[in-house]
Amino acid sequence: MNKDITIKEYLNQKGVNYTERGNELITKCLFNDCDKDSQPNELHLYFNKETGQYECKKCLEKGNLITLFKHFNDDLDKPVFSQNKSTQNRKFNPGLVERCHLALPDNIREYLNKRGIDNFTINNFKLGYGTFYSKNWITIPIKDELGDYAFFKLRQDPKDGSDKMTYPNGKAQIYDWDSLQKDDDLIVICEGELDRLVLLSKGVPAITSTHGAGTFKSEWIEKLRKFKKIYVCFDNDVAGKSGAQRVIEMTEILTKTEVYQINLPADLGDKGDITDYFIKYTNGIDDLFDKYASIVKEGINTDKFKPLNVKDLAETLNLTIKYDQTNKIITFLCLLSAYTEDSQFNISFNAPSSTGKSYIPMEIAKLFPKEDVRELAYCSPTAFFHESGEYDKETNCITVDFSRKIITFLDQPHNDLLSKLRPFLSHDKKVIELKITDKSQKGGLKVKNIKLIGYPSVIFCTTGLKIDEQEASRFFLLSPEINQDKIREGISQTIIKETNKDEFRKWLDNDPERKLLKERILAIRSEYIVDIKIEDDGTIKKRFFDKNKVLKPRHQRDIKKLISLIKAHALLNLWWRKKEGSMIIANSEDIDVAFDVWEKVSVVQELNLPPYIYDFYNDVILKLWQELNGDISYQEAVDGALGLSRQELCRKHLDVYGRNIDNNNLRLQVLPALESAGLIVQEHNDPKDKRKSLIYPTANYTIVSNQTESADNAIIIEEITDQNYSGDDPGVNNAVDNQSNVIQDTLAYFN
Repeated sequence: MNKDITIKEYLNQKGVNYTERGNELITKCLFNDCDKDSQPNELHLYFNKETGQYECKKCLEKGNLITLFKHFNDDLDKPVFSQNKSTQNRKFNPGLVERCHLALPDNIREYLNKRGIDNFTINNFKLGYGTFYSKNWITIPIKDELGDYAFFKLRQDPKDGSDKMTYPNGKAQIYDWDSLQKDDDLIVICEGELDRLVLLSKGVPAITSTHGAGTFKSEWIEKLRKFKKIYVCFDNDVAGKSGAQRVIEMTEILTKTEVYQINLPADLGDKGDITDYFIKYTNGIDDLFDKYASIVKEGINTDKFKPLNVKDLAETLNLTIKYDQTNKIITFLCLLSAYTEDSQFNISFNAPSSTGKSYIPMEIAKLFPKEDVRELAYCSPTAFFHESGEYDKETNCITVDFSRKIITFLDQPHNDLLSKLRPFLSHDKKVIELKITDKSQKGGLKVKNIKLIGYPSVIFCTTGLKIDEQEASRFFLLSPEINQDKIREGISQTIIKETNKDEFRKWLDNDPERKLLKERILAIRSEYIVDIKIEDDGTIKKRFFDKNKVLKPRHQRDIKKLISLIKAHALLNLWWRKKEGSMIIANSEDIDVAFDVWEKVSVVQELNLPPYIYDFYNDVILKLWQELNGDISYQEAVDGALGLSRQELCRKHLDVYGRNIDNNNLRLQVLPALESAGLIVQEHNDPKDKRKSLIYPTANYTIVSNQTESADNAIIIEEITDQNYSGDDPGVNNAVDNQSNVIQDTLAYFN
């Protein structure tokens, strides 16, 4: 064995990707498959660059260069050459590709011809010949997605051996990307560059991953959406069968595409491949697609769908979510909006614990493909970006692609993460670059670049009731209903579900409307709609300006939310909308539905209040005020010190909702939020204790409402102050002015 070879050179020769840190080379375990359950960037096998000694920190495998040679079945007596200086300094570029192509010897061209690759294909793809790592290789130039040459895939001169590797190191690519731009109805995914070139020589469009059977990336599947049929044909060995199954599973997202698996004849042997097939069966094209291909996934027939209105949608969602009609409609449309280019919107569910704030988005998310949904509890910025993105050591950049994804935070995220996501949630830019600090191996801190791409649909679920203005303007503010009828229905369903889970799941999965809705989501996803335009913007302007006589800065964001509702409803019914390529056009029906939904939540959006707090104001404060004070005005109440104490509010809350309210939440979150919205004032004028605050509603009406959506939602309005009240207290005047702006919105909300 040549003792001059270094471990770095040997790993390069074997095509092993590694990370270099100080005096160590780190890679995934090469021995016991112990990294099967590891994260993509998680590495456990450490090599000493100087001695070649290694140890896996997970399975504890140890050794040196000699034991590594044995593992790869290399002959210890056969020299293994390191790179010479000329190769090390040789720059990979189009000029090198051309020189190697011109150097292709006749015997190698003849060898390729015998393997089924014709001269047109050899010349078109610049196959060549060269010396690298002190060996002779057939060179196959590989381009990246932008069409630039990225590296050579090397196949050893057949008279010398059968090694495969790359020059220089390169990340897995599709070979080749140009095939995805051609107007073909079908494509074959095969295993290996030469197999792919054989198929092209036979007139069959084909692609492969450059780094083996198990390296086809899930994000590449989206690129195949245009093809009506996909055939997967890998080698006959174990790795090939496993890799084929993996690719087939990934194609589930291509709901309109038929997927076939080609099983090559057994008489080709355990390692038989496409090339072997065409060498043995010289006229085997027809049999390949008829005799040896079997369908493994059929496309969805969209003819079975019908226009879907929000009432029918709500009835289907009612199988698992009782009441909460508006909440579940908005949540469903939010999740569906993930499948738009830039019309996604965000939701914040704010309510006390055990009220079901995370239940609604989690249940609706079950209708969507698992690979599109991420549900996170507490998460720091570093953990979030590391887990979600792909790290490139050369650029020190983590790229996170959130296009067409759904993210649900089951609790309020880390404040630093939230601040970093603000421009992202606002859709300020399609690509956002930011920086985070990470701990280095030596215990210090190092900066990493983060690149965020695309827009997800985001839902926050939190017990926090105090909302920062920056967050409030970026989200639909929602709260689950907590009335007695809903709780009773929820308990009844829980009893049915928990007493026989299998039977409940079977009943749910077999519901025809739910099954049809899940298929509809997959079909919408597969349409890959890039843009949604609106047919009549004049109607939107008139209705919005008529509704909002006094405009505020936040209306600039609110109108975007309303437009997102319009587009999401159009997407739900895209097959009945005008379509131009990958764009559909929303119509007047979409506008009407969106305005109807918006009016049910516009009051709380205007006031920057979670519905739970606004309901508290109406159900507890105003009702208690009327019970205790009747028609006494605000000013009379202040003079007579007839305000409401926090203790009285706590008792009324228990009476209305059947549960206690935490006094700290009331004092620090609920009441300050209502005061900021101008719905109450707090005065230190308790005659018994001047340190205590009394609460006074500043509205000029009282609402007594049953908020159960199945009820009539009767509204009773009673004057408790003069509508044109004007006093000396500017805070009171501002509050009254604020109320006069939202009376009509409030009526719409409860209607």
